Amino acid sequence: MTKDYILEMKNITKEFPGVKALDSVTFEVRRGEIHCLVGENGAGKSTLMKVLSGVYPHGTYGGEIVLNGKTQEFRHISDSERQGIAIIYQELALFPELPIYENIYVGHEIMKGYVIDWNEIKVEAAKLLKRVGLNVDPNSKIKDLGVGQQQLVEIAKALSKQVDLLILDEPTAALNEEDSENLLNLLRELKSQGVTCILISHKLKEIVAVADTITVLRDGTVVTSLDARERKIGEQEIIKHMVGREIENIYPKRDVTVGDIAFEVKDWTVVDRASGREILHNVNLNVRKGEVVGLAGLMGAGRTELALSLFGNVPGYDLRSGEMYLNGKRMEFKHPADAIDHGMAYVTEDRKGNGLVLMQDVKFNITLPALHKLMNNLVVDDNEEVKVANEYRSSFDIRTQSVEVKVSTLSGGNQQKTSLAKWLFAGPSLLILDEPTRGIDVGAKFEIYSLMNQLVAEGISIIMISSELLEVLGMSDRIYIMSEGTITGEIDAKDATEENVMAMATKTVEEAI
Repeated sequence: MTKDYILEMKNITKEFPGVKALDSVTFEVRRGEIHCLVGENGAGKSTLMKVLSGVYPHGTYGGEIVLNGKTQEFRHISDSERQGIAIIYQELALFPELPIYENIYVGHEIMKGYVIDWNEIKVEAAKLLKRVGLNVDPNSKIKDLGVGQQQLVEIAKALSKQVDLLILDEPTAALNEEDSENLLNLLRELKSQGVTCILISHKLKEIVAVADTITVLRDGTVVTSLDARERKIGEQEIIKHMVGREIENIYPKRDVTVGDIAFEVKDWTVVDRASGREILHNVNLNVRKGEVVGLAGLMGAGRTELALSLFGNVPGYDLRSGEMYLNGKRMEFKHPADAIDHGMAYVTEDRKGNGLVLMQDVKFNITLPALHKLMNNLVVDDNEEVKVANEYRSSFDIRTQSVEVKVSTLSGGNQQKTSLAKWLFAGPSLLILDEPTRGIDVGAKFEIYSLMNQLVAEGISIIMISSELLEVLGMSDRIYIMSEGTITGEIDAKDATEENVMAMATKTVEEAI
């Protein structure tokens, strides 16, 4: 029986200076399926989709694109959109100050003669919002929506262009579990309506849940395509194809030897300076030497605000009350430099926006927090800087040709390892990791987890914030759960389950008191 392919990409080859990103890739997608594209960072997934969508125009790559049986030569993204292809990237392309209806129809407005028909746009936008299951007023501004809601607006925007093939590149990377599940349910609904979806994701649990077909890329080539309709495909099988080896336990085991309390917070209350509203309410927690403490909670629970306030870096917020102790000494940091000087480091959840200087090289980023260590008569010793950067590059297995390569060219996993190396060069005793594996592949996750184990074995204390509940359960020794800006529960990791953590994460402040 002949398979009905909506898309055939044949022998696609794409090269950049010194790198062959795609090497004779053949990728086939059946009409009306959810086709998942997986692989490690740098495997070529996003590059392949940029070739398909016209971001990399015809003539800049080798091979052939066949859509609905016809050979295509897309020279611009608008060419692919006219043929019913829409792509949604991890970084959302919305205008925060504009209302939803304008964002949905920007660039392809409904016209009445030579005039934009705003009334019709609002009517159609409302229909699209209903189709994607988003119950909000089309007049609402994007900036007033949550990240999950904004993702649904992006999909509504794609559907407004009469899309037949919808490509989603890491759509759930910044979403909590509830919003992620809502998005996956929407993909199933769109599939039932005849929309074909290509989903790129590092979250293998999601892949297994929705995929009809799974194609694995490694080093710019197709390793295999697995038909999930013929048999059940497990996460371990996908991992083996992705990394070329077995990873029996994604969360590596470690021997836990914790010491005395290294860090403690008492009755920590933070308010918004403008409104006086409490952002954090009477937070109490502690971390022991050589311990990983997980900080769990739903989106908006206050975990990042807590981390930033401890690190002295929340503009617009004020500490109303509370005490912080580091190695038994009371501390109050007015600026991140104070925290760094006293042995605290914070690895941000937004490595591209706040964690790294993307246009600078690897050595610049690694040595930036502690340049004084490299000073010789008030001048940075360039040779010593290169030496230090190469040591961290080697010990963290940062995969790059040299430490003088710009960080912007690295894969997400290698950027994250650079961000970790940067803060460890500062020599912290307490390391706060905010979403340490967001947007990176399973192989890089395993490497990050192994580094964490190595650090706590050396006596460093870690607070890990993560929206992936299995990650919190798999890597923590002890878990604090937050909701509405307060601690609603504390539990030893060996007693923790997804159910009891989630129960605490959904408590109100009144229930927690």
